[in-house]
Amino acid sequence: MNKAITDGIVFMPLPFAAGLGQWSSGDGTPGSDTYEGAANATFVPADQDFGGALELQKTESLQKLRYMGETPILPGCYLQIRARIKAIAGNLPEVRIAGFAGGAGGVPLAGVTLSGPSVTLTSYGEVVEVSAIVGTGARMGVDMVWGRDALFGHFGIDLTGPSGGIVRIDDITIEDVSAVFLGKIVSAVDVRDYGAIGDGATDDHAAFEAADTAAQGREIIVPAGTYFLGQSTTIQSRIRFEGSLVMPDAAILALTANFDLPAYIDAFGDGELAFKKAYQALLNNPGHVALDLRGRKVALRAPIDMAAAVGNKSSYNQRHVIENGQFSVFPGAAWDTEVLTSQATYDPADAKRLSNVVDVANIPVGALIQGNGVGREVYVTAKNVAAQRLDISQPLFDAAGTQVFTFRRFRYMLDFSGFADISRMVFSEIDFQCGGHCSAVMLPPQGSANHFRDCFITRPRDRGITSHGEGDQGMMIDRCQFLSDESPLLSTQRVSIGFNANANDIKVRDNRVVHFRHFGVIAGSSSILSGNHVFQGDSAQNGIRTAGFVLTRTNNRGTLTGNYIDNCFVEWGNEHDQAPEFASEFSFSALSLIGNVFLASDVAPWFTFLMVRPHGAGHFLNNLNVTGNSFRIIGANTDRVEAVDTSFADLDYDRIRNITFAGNAFHNVNTSVASPLALQHTESSAQAAWVVSPAPKLPFGAWAQTVESVVAAGPLRDASGAVVFAAPYAEAGQGGAGDQITLRWPGPVSGTVVLRVRIDDPL
Repeated sequence: MNKAITDGIVFMPLPFAAGLGQWSSGDGTPGSDTYEGAANATFVPADQDFGGALELQKTESLQKLRYMGETPILPGCYLQIRARIKAIAGNLPEVRIAGFAGGAGGVPLAGVTLSGPSVTLTSYGEVVEVSAIVGTGARMGVDMVWGRDALFGHFGIDLTGPSGGIVRIDDITIEDVSAVFLGKIVSAVDVRDYGAIGDGATDDHAAFEAADTAAQGREIIVPAGTYFLGQSTTIQSRIRFEGSLVMPDAAILALTANFDLPAYIDAFGDGELAFKKAYQALLNNPGHVALDLRGRKVALRAPIDMAAAVGNKSSYNQRHVIENGQFSVFPGAAWDTEVLTSQATYDPADAKRLSNVVDVANIPVGALIQGNGVGREVYVTAKNVAAQRLDISQPLFDAAGTQVFTFRRFRYMLDFSGFADISRMVFSEIDFQCGGHCSAVMLPPQGSANHFRDCFITRPRDRGITSHGEGDQGMMIDRCQFLSDESPLLSTQRVSIGFNANANDIKVRDNRVVHFRHFGVIAGSSSILSGNHVFQGDSAQNGIRTAGFVLTRTNNRGTLTGNYIDNCFVEWGNEHDQAPEFASEFSFSALSLIGNVFLASDVAPWFTFLMVRPHGAGHFLNNLNVTGNSFRIIGANTDRVEAVDTSFADLDYDRIRNITFAGNAFHNVNTSVASPLALQHTESSAQAAWVVSPAPKLPFGAWAQTVESVVAAGPLRDASGAVVFAAPYAEAGQGGAGDQITLRWPGPVSGTVVLRVRIDDPL
């Protein structure tokens, strides 16, 4: 770059031959004295060494010579001032390049260097050249660093030392030598040219933004050094870091032209800090919706409080994406679970609150709550220290009164609990490498449509994705892999859980899940769970298995379709109900299990694939659809595929409605079940009342409530063997267990009939 060539800027002063009125004995500013007609100055037209020259007698202790013209000072432009001089007579002075630094309005700049190196003349007639370089940036080789506030200069020389001597001075030259500093980087802008110091203390914010303004499509270069930016800084040009930045936590760095994690790592020199600053910028820059990690690995020393990293927002409801990278951890105490115990009181009338909490200030938001009558995956959502109160994510099914609860605060790589509401957040192709030291992600207390897609959640210590509030409303988990840290353990010894959800409308699709205690604990309704392979087997013979999906909403309105449920089962209960007994509600209703593959190996004979677990009396099934599934056992047979866990209560079998349990395949299952159930019954001797026992082929050990049809399969005969044309009427729900049917004929008959029996009443 040479401004004289590219922009036509004139730097060169007029020669002395043009008149000494162009040369000042002061600073060169307008109104200062000139050498025109001065007694100690004359123009010599034919010096043997210089041609035209200025002959000047030193009469003052500091004899100045300054060009009256204003030489422009431009960021990124470096000027070399050269003067050739020789002593003629008298005392031998010292000589140096010097100048006046002018700022806005012609005001002299304070605190800048105004002269170059000094040279002593040692003999008469010897030509000596002095030079100095001036510019805005603190580059190696720049003698006079004037900073970005300098606008112009008046340049010349100073004579110092003894007075009385006479010298002759050749025409002074000023040349653009910027190319010396830029080398091959002709399309780059250096922040030092705009006043950046890079000492880690001086605020270089203004220099960075000035360089960005001047870049005009060129790349900005940040050379080696530590640059302090004291306030939020936006860079709209591409920028390359050799040095690093230091910024206050609240200051935002917005790199709009190359917004990705590698750029922030280059800027801050630390992956963890870089991710925090990049995420902060993502939520404060409307020009970007995605933070691309560009395949980089971010190693964390401690959990990241995502709200604290952003600092200036409590809510964000625009789509934003974190994609294409990996998070890992450095093991240490920062990841240890915080465990506290505290006495508190629970009142079912205030179902999502603990009151009179001892030491409430010490209990962290996001802690898992454990105690008598507490269901799985109940968390602290908020706390009120003054009121000694905790808000909790779900009601407790049997905890009325006062007791000591245990609170476990797991540590998460990315913890969003400090926000009020985060929605439309997407994690795409992220590998959360927990290494058995920590959990992966804690969701915000409120939020909707947050999405995990094509991610790996690898070896979480306690949890994969935790919702301690309702930040999972409409959450989507698609094509992810959940890989446990507990594979060597028996399923009953495992404690890790893939995810939990409290709100409604989640979609969990096409995931692969290996060796958790539970894949999902789902408290909301209207869930779509499809295409997942959930494997929870272990090495035990006749082993116990745990639930893959735990559904805790009675009126579920959920669908499980096309899943591969492998060595685990579906558990449907109401442990998140403060009044678990039935009371004018929809009860266990609106659940569909369609086209799933159920497989288990080496399990105990009482193992089942579908377990209904009421926590209070009076509940019943309504609108349950179990169709087109394949149930298979490898190894010793299991008794049946469905059951009711009566540890707390049984179902009310007299109120079952609208059940379809049909079209399923059973392999190595002793008792296949269906409703409606088609069965054949034969009476070999003539009887007026036939007792038919559909049990144990009715699902859930339920009652034989309805007979849809009775069709004779061949002739009916009376006691004499004559064919009888007759039809019976049916009495359902007979026997001590209500699982028998009585067919009553007009008279005694024998023969075979085919019946269709249901466990529900007609609608």
